Amino acid sequence: MTCEDTTGVRLAWEVQLYDRHARAWLCRAYGRATTTVPPDRIAHAVLAGYLILCPPGYGDQVRARAWPDDGQPVVVTPDQLPADRPPVDDAVLQALPRYLHDVLTVDTAT
Repeated sequence: MTCEDTTGVRLAWEVQLYDRHARAWLCRAYGRATTTVPPDRIAHAVLAGYLILCPPGYGDQVRARAWPDDGQPVVVTPDQLPADRPPVDDAVLQALPRYLHDVLTVDTAT
């Protein structure tokens, strides 16, 4: 299956870290997907998974961007994430790479 074989919108996402010395946002993770899920939900899930895997250091600024091939980017910051870590639905999980999929499906009750 390729991106052209499925219905939905092609989008790209990235997690960025702000470098105060360079005064620029640097890409820390990048991915592409073809999905029917809105970019803001993808950005929320990507950022939540990335922060679980790589907690930011003191003073680090992290954000996630997601944008369809023909649309405007959506930016999500950690303060926009819910504090209680709600479950991520299957449509979002299917659009993520395995390492983010796995970390977001771990049961936190155990």
